[in-house]
Amino acid sequence: MAEVRFQKVSKAFPARRGGAPVEVLRQLDLTVHDGEFLVLVGPSGCGKSTLLRILAGLETPSSGEIRVGERAVSGLRPAQRDVAMVFQSYALYPHLSVADNIGFGLRRSRSRSTLQQLQDGLHRFTRRLPAALRVASEREQRIEQRIQAVAEQLELTPLLDRLPKELSGGQKQRVALGRAIAREPKVFLMDEPLSNLDAKLRTGTRAQIVALQRQLGITTLYVTHDQVEAMTMGHRIAVLNQGRLQQLGTPMELYEHPANLFVAQFIGSPPMNLLPVEQAGADQVQLAGRRFLVEGEMAQTLEARAAAGGSADGRGSLTAGLRAEHFKLAPATNRNLTAEITHLEALGNEVLISCRLIEGSQLIQVRTDPGQRLEAGQTIHLEIDPRGWRFFEANGDALARPEPSGARGHQEEREVVLPELS
Repeated sequence: MAEVRFQKVSKAFPARRGGAPVEVLRQLDLTVHDGEFLVLVGPSGCGKSTLLRILAGLETPSSGEIRVGERAVSGLRPAQRDVAMVFQSYALYPHLSVADNIGFGLRRSRSRSTLQQLQDGLHRFTRRLPAALRVASEREQRIEQRIQAVAEQLELTPLLDRLPKELSGGQKQRVALGRAIAREPKVFLMDEPLSNLDAKLRTGTRAQIVALQRQLGITTLYVTHDQVEAMTMGHRIAVLNQGRLQQLGTPMELYEHPANLFVAQFIGSPPMNLLPVEQAGADQVQLAGRRFLVEGEMAQTLEARAAAGGSADGRGSLTAGLRAEHFKLAPATNRNLTAEITHLEALGNEVLISCRLIEGSQLIQVRTDPGQRLEAGQTIHLEIDPRGWRFFEANGDALARPEPSGARGHQEEREVVLPELS
């Protein structure tokens, strides 16, 4: 397998009708580890699919370098890059059977002489005839064995003789996956492969792709708009916006500690609630005329900010981020926020409350259990988890988290010299 590295990759499409060139990727640096499942997310037009197409050789970067393993691939033809791409539209050949679609890349992986092509063609033409009339081809036999192995892996064996028009959406997607797997590439590229499937089929196919990637250990780049796919499939998630990498980390790192306001609003369903606050000391913030305690590492962050500002009271405007689960329905007290319910979404295992704060009029969303009796227009009171706060500066960047104790690593072990025995 192979590590994939994008080094200062930029892509601009030429200007049209007197307009300016369209920059899709801007000096992007990104490393995908060997055997990693990396999910690329971001709004439409952020450069996700373009990045995959550049790696596949379907687009040429304006600048920068791409390496697969130790090999630079920017100047190689697509067939020489040892990558396989699964498209959103499946891209199956309608006139070929399932078996021939799976084996399509295998049959074109190496150049053949005219005589070899004739022998391979005769083998396929006579393979259903009695043994005495068949034309042998070792290459075609190896390809057929590989097709059978992939078909068994993806439960496609009963469908090998069908045409794509005779398949369901999920079956077509498995055939497209099989065509990529059959080549045994160093890198898989998947561009929203499940977007055309219904919700139930998408869930099953998602689990199948994750299991296959874990089994094969092939480095995989996966583009999606679906929050559930991003959070459940990838080892890490790369968030792109306007051609730039916003944050790279594990799903929980991005969910719990977004690097900026864009990531806070993009990752998570519902997105993080954002509220204007004032720092009111080393471990407190003021919101809607009330002071709230901040605990955990964010308290250390506020304390460091107050010390750096040189202010005795540690005041300063911030944007606070709180996930929907960091609010809890509570009795009416002077410490709690008052809000009016505007909308309820019953999701079975939970209820998502959309409400407006009475003081400040900000709209927020709150998770609660389905046992609560609530209705639109009702007034509720909210308690805030003091460990749930996240804070962002005026430029949108998150306040830096404190370094964990022992971040410098373990102290070097000293060499112990034993005395010589007499």
